[in-house]
Amino acid sequence: MAELTTIARPYAEAVFAIAQEQDALDRWSAMLGFAATVAADPTMLAVLENPRLSDVQKAVLFFKIAGDQLDEGGKRFLRVLIDAGRAKVLPQIRALFEQRKNEVQRAARAEITSAQPLDERELADLKAALERRFKLKIAAELKVDSALIGGVRIVVGDQVVDASVQGKLAVMNRELRA
Repeated sequence: MAELTTIARPYAEAVFAIAQEQDALDRWSAMLGFAATVAADPTMLAVLENPRLSDVQKAVLFFKIAGDQLDEGGKRFLRVLIDAGRAKVLPQIRALFEQRKNEVQRAARAEITSAQPLDERELADLKAALERRFKLKIAAELKVDSALIGGVRIVVGDQVVDASVQGKLAVMNRELRA
């Protein structure tokens, strides 16, 4: 994984510079998200790694799947990746791009896992608290997992806030066994 990230980094930096120059970070984010999803599909991955297919054939197939999801700049970028045999690192390119975009926009994505569904007011209050704590604009992704028993588990970047009953029970279990 670290090797793929190392390979992806210069491509991510280049596409980020292009997107920033065009003032189109959100548009490029959407294109990279779509392209990364397509490239990560096992069938497409097999196509991209098939030595019997030319780069042109691979690109044509990818563009047919993409439809109007990629503009001309997105297609040119994808052609560069396909020609270099690097299209399989699109998920890592996207992740690095999103990381840079969030840094520039002072934003972060929060994965909020709740034991119960949250209503809109509860989610808005939780987002506001997270924005105050992290001093970032938070985009929340909400999941429900009844295994948490109660409370929430929040992941923002590499930080985890576990305020779930399950998490507290696990801590108590470790302390009792120590």
